[in-house]
Amino acid sequence: MPEVSLELLTPGAPVLVTGAGITGRAVLAALAPLQVAPTLCDDNADALRSYADAGVTVVDPATAIATIGAYALVVTSPGFPPSAPVLAAAAAAGVPIWGDVELAWRLDAAGRFGPPRRWLVVTGTNGKTTTTSMLHAMLLADGRRSVLCGNIGDPVLAVLDRPAELLAVELSSFQLHWAPSLRPEAGVVLNVAEDHLDWHGSLAAYAADKARVLDGRVAVVGLDDDVAAGLLDTATAAVRVGFRLGEPAAGELGVRAGKLVDRAFGQAVELAETASIPVAGPVGVLDALAAAALARAVGVAPASIAAALASFQVGRHRAELVGSAGGVRFVDDSKATNPHAAQASITAFDRVVWIAGGLLKGASVDDLVRNVANRLAGAVLIGRDRRMVAEALSRHAPDVPVVELVTGEDSGVLETNESIGVHVTRVIDVGDRPVSDAVMTAAIEAARGLASPGDTVLLAPAGASFDQFSGYGQRGDAFAAAVHAAIG
Repeated sequence: MPEVSLELLTPGAPVLVTGAGITGRAVLAALAPLQVAPTLCDDNADALRSYADAGVTVVDPATAIATIGAYALVVTSPGFPPSAPVLAAAAAAGVPIWGDVELAWRLDAAGRFGPPRRWLVVTGTNGKTTTTSMLHAMLLADGRRSVLCGNIGDPVLAVLDRPAELLAVELSSFQLHWAPSLRPEAGVVLNVAEDHLDWHGSLAAYAADKARVLDGRVAVVGLDDDVAAGLLDTATAAVRVGFRLGEPAAGELGVRAGKLVDRAFGQAVELAETASIPVAGPVGVLDALAAAALARAVGVAPASIAAALASFQVGRHRAELVGSAGGVRFVDDSKATNPHAAQASITAFDRVVWIAGGLLKGASVDDLVRNVANRLAGAVLIGRDRRMVAEALSRHAPDVPVVELVTGEDSGVLETNESIGVHVTRVIDVGDRPVSDAVMTAAIEAARGLASPGDTVLLAPAGASFDQFSGYGQRGDAFAAAVHAAIG
């Protein structure tokens, strides 16, 4: 692990911490032993008040901006984009900005928590959580001391005091943007597609932040994804590895005769049967290959990889079967919060009634709809950006029946039900119910009307959930509750 500097964290150094949520709490806890002088900034006055009551120095954003030059360092929560006023002011004043992952990396590399861990980092537009969970399972099956952390579970800062040899770390593009010094033992970019463009500004900038995981010892990329594959050319890692669904060449992992095969780490070896992977469709195979590549990078035995995959359980809201009735399955993939993830989800099934919509975050759904049109038995559209999905369906799948669900926020635009060809618009009478419950009850009713025996009603929204739900978890829970209420 390369040496990194902690010279900005000398005792008494003034450090501004932006964000009073889970990450901010972890940052303050990590800074406490260093005896720096932290100040917490957030635009939520109630959150700041609770910290102030506990003795933490707090400021509002306007005050932080006015005094930004007084700070030696800003440590930010990952959700703050570079355009956030406090961070823009810090950059203009030449004040260094670290994310919580950058802070964790530097503290770990400096030996503040004992011998530095070896970081195995997973990023990508789709499949991060499943891949990281598979990796962690492989490490444990091999008898390694591993901790699962990052964008899944606890922040990295919160686990550094736990006994571990290896960290299985899921990192988002936000976290990577603010972690310029990160040099993992091995890192993988699973895939790159349009997502969070409202945060990054462009696909190129988004991809460049993802590529930071490729500058450690071993760089791994998904070769079936053109953008991810192209990142390997600029990676600085000494060892470069690819994985693909097809037959692997030398230096790759892939599939041969129904088995995962490693041709990258030593002699060619079979790792596991593809039939043992409990995640449906090609995406499950790709996630398993990526996890296996990182595991093999640290010497995990093939038998351990096979055992981990055979016993692996899919996480909540990730292509989770929640019920079936009349030959129709109901699957919750609420975690499919971007078009790339939704496409991977839909292509795992032959015939789908698709529940979609939410916040598209600047991404286009045209390619998604074009690529899955032949699998769609119908579509039920919800959320703020549902009209964008409807328009893409009219362009690329005009014969697919569509039910667009409109809630009270649009009542001034549309007061009555409307039917035009295969596109039906329905106004939901929310009444005294939470909007989330009303939306999903109506969505399941509409989806059942479109589904035939053998079809899958699939919640794979292609958008974020914060317009009508508190998060993808609540969205998935509302889906499951509506399914259970409808089919008993």
